[in-house]
Amino acid sequence: MASTQKLVRVGLIGCGEIAQVVHIPTLGFLSDYFRITYLCDASASALDHCKSRVMGGVTPSTTTTPAELCASADVDVVLVASSDAHHAEHAVLALQHHKHVFLEKPAALNVRDLHRIRDAEAGSRGKVMVGYMRRYAAAFQKAVELIGGMDKILYARVRDIIGPNSTFVDQSGTFPKKFTDFSQQDSRDLSDKTAETVTTGLAECGASDSESNRRLWRLLGGLGSHDLSAMREALGMPKSVRGACSAGLFWNAIFEYEGFHVAYESGIDNVPRFDAHIEVYSQEKTVRIQYDTPYVKGLPIYVKVAENDGGVYKETQFRITYEDAYTQEFREMYEWYTTGKPVKTTIEDAENDSKIFGMIMKAAQR
Repeated sequence: MASTQKLVRVGLIGCGEIAQVVHIPTLGFLSDYFRITYLCDASASALDHCKSRVMGGVTPSTTTTPAELCASADVDVVLVASSDAHHAEHAVLALQHHKHVFLEKPAALNVRDLHRIRDAEAGSRGKVMVGYMRRYAAAFQKAVELIGGMDKILYARVRDIIGPNSTFVDQSGTFPKKFTDFSQQDSRDLSDKTAETVTTGLAECGASDSESNRRLWRLLGGLGSHDLSAMREALGMPKSVRGACSAGLFWNAIFEYEGFHVAYESGIDNVPRFDAHIEVYSQEKTVRIQYDTPYVKGLPIYVKVAENDGGVYKETQFRITYEDAYTQEFREMYEWYTTGKPVKTTIEDAENDSKIFGMIMKAAQR
């Protein structure tokens, strides 16, 4: 490592599955760039376990109090990987201490909380980067380039149907553990906070606070935000939603764009496969980006092009790199923090997902 290269010190709030499977290992592999210096979680056992997994030769400090981590002089960037309902609270707290914030998606579960983060950022020396890792994959950038060079788009589809996440997590080689040594009060507080934030989100778009709507809202904020955020970058914001429906853990919608429509379908079942792609059709060419599970490192993301080449059917496949999207995203985070390079996944960008969620909910109500 060059002696002039800055090490960015990361404080991690939330030591659950995503932190154990992705954040801690990936930051450890990038030890020339990052050090995890602080960990925070409601579970003391989770803190002990994650502390033992941190690489880089430094033993991080631990706390059960987010404010302690955010106030620490040993933290440059606060990585918020806590429960979704606490994202806004923890991001605002970090910004009040003028820390940069890497905020896992969904950034928040309603527009009110997104605006709280936006306003806190406006009054802080810190900045916010939202963790839409699929959009930082080199293959995705190639797909966006190819889509931008297409003649008139005729149709597109967005699909994300996956099996149980435990299948991929159990084969990730990271051996995460779950802990339950947190207080009943913590559990009640999280349950109440989640209910309130979801209720607020539904009210903002005029949807009823039914069990099915609450389930769909959480699904859109979870798996759906990956797809819709990538769709926005590749195709822009839709004009409207022509129709939408959901049943159980499956949902779909038809988006209206200028001159074409996009079919979106997603769901979770018990078949152990990961089928996530965006496919865009023009008269002479089709461009498809195919994702695999991000929980198993080294699985490539492909871009496939099918086209009419002088009357001959031609297929081209791009595999840009085996480097995973999380690693590429964290490289961008490093540049963002050390050089001030702007990022595309801002809190303002994340608000567009909530707008689409609201469009889907209104269409589903109809």
